[in-house]
Amino acid sequence: MRVPVGEDADRWITRTGCRRVLFVVHNVTSATRLLDVLPLFHSDVRVQMFATCTGSSPFLAGVPELLARAGLPVLPWEQAKDTEFDLVVSASYGGELGSLRGKLTILSHGTGYNKRLAAPDSPVSRTTEPPVFGLAPDWLLEDGRPLATATVLSHPEQLDRLRSTCPEAAPTAVLAGDPCYDRILAALPQRDRFRRALGVGPGQRLIVVSSTWASRSLFGGDPAGGADEPGAADLLPWLLSRLAAELPADEYRTAAVLHPNIWYGHGPGQVQAWLDSARRAGLEAIPPLDGWRQALIAADCVLGDHSSVTYYAASIGIPVVLGAFPQEDLDPRSPVAALGRTAPRLLRRGSLRAQIDRAIDAHHPDRYKALAEQTSSSPGESAVLLRRLFYDLMGIPEPEAHPALLDPLPLPPYTPTRVTAPIRVLVRQLSADPPELAVTRYAVVGDAPDPDPARDPAAPAGTAHSAADEETRETGRLSVADVVVRRAAEDDARLGPPAAWASEALDRYPYCGLVAYVDGPDRCVVRTREGDLVRLSAATDPDGRPDLCDPAVYASALHAWLTDGHTLDAALPAITVRTGTAAHHVTVEPLPQPPPSAGSHASDSASSPRSRSAPIRSPFSS
Repeated sequence: MRVPVGEDADRWITRTGCRRVLFVVHNVTSATRLLDVLPLFHSDVRVQMFATCTGSSPFLAGVPELLARAGLPVLPWEQAKDTEFDLVVSASYGGELGSLRGKLTILSHGTGYNKRLAAPDSPVSRTTEPPVFGLAPDWLLEDGRPLATATVLSHPEQLDRLRSTCPEAAPTAVLAGDPCYDRILAALPQRDRFRRALGVGPGQRLIVVSSTWASRSLFGGDPAGGADEPGAADLLPWLLSRLAAELPADEYRTAAVLHPNIWYGHGPGQVQAWLDSARRAGLEAIPPLDGWRQALIAADCVLGDHSSVTYYAASIGIPVVLGAFPQEDLDPRSPVAALGRTAPRLLRRGSLRAQIDRAIDAHHPDRYKALAEQTSSSPGESAVLLRRLFYDLMGIPEPEAHPALLDPLPLPPYTPTRVTAPIRVLVRQLSADPPELAVTRYAVVGDAPDPDPARDPAAPAGTAHSAADEETRETGRLSVADVVVRRAAEDDARLGPPAAWASEALDRYPYCGLVAYVDGPDRCVVRTREGDLVRLSAATDPDGRPDLCDPAVYASALHAWLTDGHTLDAALPAITVRTGTAAHHVTVEPLPQPPPSAGSHASDSASSPRSRSAPIRSPFSS
């Protein structure tokens, strides 16, 4: 690099005399903590920031993209070692940090230091426990002297453990809070908005599956993770299948928060392939950099392991259930280990839904209060404390005109539930006048059997039908589905207006009794086999916001109403549809019939496979 540093950089730079700050990236995981503190240098024209990558991590995928996103000059590692800096900030002990020329500050990239992990050049025998990462001489000392000028800790309990394991490094310790935790705390009032962004409506529960990396994590599946019965097989396949099979699609929303080392160690495409069935059943795979904190804040329950993410969730009062927890991999004195001794464990021998509901219903917000207090001794103050430390090390005063602030967590894009797996719909009529129906839907994944209506008290046998998204991978289900759904904008030129698509779809799927074109978050246009064209629109919530229930639910409710012998006129002007504890008031509005086109359903209704007098049911109807 020749500019803004290099042999002849002074010829080319515009701002001269700046203090130089180097951010050392080990991998994507450590870089996320560095991104947390980057804003502490914003608006200061006296500071020039740089980034470099040690190249020492086995998880280097994703680093170039992250550095490009940060927009800082990226120094090659060898040049970084030969360049003078006023401050060097790292969130990992990986690489030749001792070779850098500048005052080194090391941050934790999680909730303190909890895991046992041998340094790469310090193998541990089978009879010796690895040292605690970040609190042992293996990491903290070089030639018997502290590696860092400042070792940032978030709580005195970490300092106590540091003094007992590596007293030589204790004088470098600085208590400066946890910027990641502070960003979470500051965003707690945004919980309802984060829930809506994830498509979680009133009466729904958001279940987040969280996993750290390595074989004994929840995603790793090594039975030595210790959360299930001794000698049990991999828990992950069971968990992913039961999320779809046991949790009604309209009463629960599911999301996965996975450690960046999983995403970049195996490849994003591979991870998405592993999660494919669950994603088609409605699981939202949260990207490794953006949105995971918002998902934690929005969650009703976290199914996790010994990760910092699980601990953060417990710290903000979210119920947690541990799907893996290898106590032997943790410092027994750490707060994370204490969480493992306190939180309930996930067992495959019981109902997943019952375990989740029990954890939520029995939870008290202060259950993990003592652990939360050990997350940070200075909640909400890390920006002030860290900036003061950084500027003291650089030897210049802090900018008086600009307060020390962290970036707020952004509002994620709206991601409504999208289930492309076939759906089994269970319906119970609650009232005929006025029309009111309870609908329960389950995604059917892979070779799993369709849900049994008899097991659901809300939907007795005889009220089940099948529904399929027109973009389902199981295309064979479309030919026998009772309800076929298409999702697109009303003016999508590829499909034509909803009425045109509906007419074509009924011709294309002869066993289908009703088709639905979802063209908004709370509405759809449906057409029955008898040729009736209707718009279904859910009333807004009391606060005026759109109802977030999947409009395909309303289409299934109307289909069940009609196949039970009721007329469309009897459903006018509105029906009430219940999903779990939520009630959705749906307007039923007949639409004018478009002029028939050649070969369309409307021009051939008399010879259609279904008629008003003798409807045909698909082989999967009951």
